[in-house]
Amino acid sequence: MYKLPTAHKIDPATGTMGGATGRYEKRLRDLAGIYADQTAFAAAVEKDGDRVVYYVHETRPAAAHGDLIFGTTFMEPGRIGDEYYVTRGHIHARANRPETYYGESGTGLMLMESPDGETQILEIAPRVMVYVPPMWIHRSVNTGTEPLVMSFCYPADSGQDYEIIARSGGMARRIVADGAGWKAVDNADYRPRSADQVAAVLATRD
Repeated sequence: MYKLPTAHKIDPATGTMGGATGRYEKRLRDLAGIYADQTAFAAAVEKDGDRVVYYVHETRPAAAHGDLIFGTTFMEPGRIGDEYYVTRGHIHARANRPETYYGESGTGLMLMESPDGETQILEIAPRVMVYVPPMWIHRSVNTGTEPLVMSFCYPADSGQDYEIIARSGGMARRIVADGAGWKAVDNADYRPRSADQVAAVLATRD
């Protein structure tokens, strides 16, 4: 009648999570079209296209409304040209679902964008919890020199929509190196969503 409670030990150095029911990874060659400098990207793929940029361990107790999916993300440090390594990013397929990210090790950013193009950027570091509200597209960025490891949690019926970013030519802002730090710059390829597209996202209901 009841699921049994579980405990899951996380290694903050590797992102390994005990009791994970799934794992997936993205290699450099899987991230075509994400970075601005396509010449630098092609050279990086030619040199080391099988390099794992990030991987995820996750547990999915159930897909039903009312349960949770949780896990960890491990991101390598690195850049393509001046642009820091990022995850593909997504909005939830049920866009009115939130998500949390908790810094386990390393330093980075949560790059977030509303459907109508507003950008919010929050730093993530050990013992920092980032809350991504409903309706926000989000992408993780490793701005450090060490791996970035985060744990995450979101409603089990959320789903992911990765194509919302691709359809707009990427997110409105890119994160690039700026001396010893980082800065956000405009994405020259960005195409704002139409009023109808924005309204369709905001109309999400249970």
